[in-house]
Amino acid sequence: MLDDLIAGLRPGDDTPALLGRRRVSRGDVAHLLSRYAGALHAHGLRPGDTLGIAVRPGARALAVLLAAYRNGLRVAVLDPSAGPDVLRARLGLAKPALIVADAAAQAVATWAAPLARRAGLALPDLTELAPTVTVGRRLPGSAPALAAGGPPPPAYDGDGDAVVIFTSGTTASPRAVVHTRSGLATGMRSVAELVQPRAGVPILGGMFFVLVPSLAAGAPVAMPSRRARTLGRQVTTLRPQATYLTPPQLRAALDAGVPFHGRVYSGSAPVSATLLNRVRAAGADQAWCVYALTEVFPAAAVEATEKAAHTGDGDLVGELLPGVRADLSPTGELRLAGAGVCDRYLGADPHPWVSTGDIARLDGRRVVLAGRAKDMILRRAENIYPGLYEPSLHVPGVALAVLVGVPAGDGDEDVVAIVETTPGADPAAVRAALREPLRRMGAARPDRVLFAPVPLAGRSRKPDRAAAAHLAATHAAFADPASSWTGR
Repeated sequence: MLDDLIAGLRPGDDTPALLGRRRVSRGDVAHLLSRYAGALHAHGLRPGDTLGIAVRPGARALAVLLAAYRNGLRVAVLDPSAGPDVLRARLGLAKPALIVADAAAQAVATWAAPLARRAGLALPDLTELAPTVTVGRRLPGSAPALAAGGPPPPAYDGDGDAVVIFTSGTTASPRAVVHTRSGLATGMRSVAELVQPRAGVPILGGMFFVLVPSLAAGAPVAMPSRRARTLGRQVTTLRPQATYLTPPQLRAALDAGVPFHGRVYSGSAPVSATLLNRVRAAGADQAWCVYALTEVFPAAAVEATEKAAHTGDGDLVGELLPGVRADLSPTGELRLAGAGVCDRYLGADPHPWVSTGDIARLDGRRVVLAGRAKDMILRRAENIYPGLYEPSLHVPGVALAVLVGVPAGDGDEDVVAIVETTPGADPAAVRAALREPLRRMGAARPDRVLFAPVPLAGRSRKPDRAAAAHLAATHAAFADPASSWTGR
């Protein structure tokens, strides 16, 4: 699909590709792609070399990524939210031959660092870690520009590493997922089959896995605004055929009264049936939960109607997509395999199966999650997996709910449910709606229910369970009867 997209981008084509403050045509992307492919080749990069990229999302970032793929390079995306020490360790592992950065990324690492830190962004001085060049407008102190080269080399026609995505680990031992060109292509096809983009009709979504299948099908793409009011104008003006937002983005948009249109997809963090039903009520024709990992995107999907019909324990995340296989380890952990699964972790041998860290149940090809293995709570010698029960707590008026363990002495834990309500929800009505789900939890019933915002963390703004547990423990010491409830 990447090859098809690159081949289908032609100079002079005025068909829109990226929609925003500045409309970018397919011809504009083709021009940048050819220019960058020639420049990277002239800079001495050859198939198999690693290219570090720190460029804001947009036409230049897309063109650099496509140029790197066209030339057979391996891309390592640099995340400014990871912190400078972690990034130094990651770059030491990836060993890029060259870093391509825009002026904004370099400013984050230098003169704008104090301001950037307030936004949770930080980069080391990239020029100290690898040869660095600037794409786009240069500012004082920026690295030299990526100089124009000659015509691009013949397009690379083989397999090999395509992208390195860092996921976790420490500064001493970073962890990175490696996708091959063939595996990346399989993942892109899975997205295309799930979304079925139509040419000429806008799609709202900023992820690379959304951009490529959309553009390959001839659909223009708009990056979702982080501001709910602007996002609402985008939906109203563009009337997108499909929208992809993370659950926190969806909740913020719904709380602000943003209308929806067409099909809406959400993933990268837990997606409740209640949230999907709110999306449907806001105007969407369909609302989908997408189960995806950095190691395999996407793995499974389910539409709101089917997800809401699931009445058993656990979180139904849908049927495995074509080409994805699953089994369970002896401890119940979900493992995935297939052509779209990552090849390996950087520095390790290829693996046939990926351990997801999720405890699950398989019903044929349907996957029901019971929670993260590492999030297990031990109370009175009983193992409690939060993901098995959290979906039932998402009653009307609840935006997000998590179960956490709080140390209770002798290695035991108390179970606390932290419940975040939607704006304007009636606390008494929410308490009443929770009584039956809490009763049905049996031995896993929480010792306390705390009404408070659920802490979030990471790029996808997933629930931060460590911070949530700290909040629950702190609240136990300074209990406020107005916001804490035994639930019994």
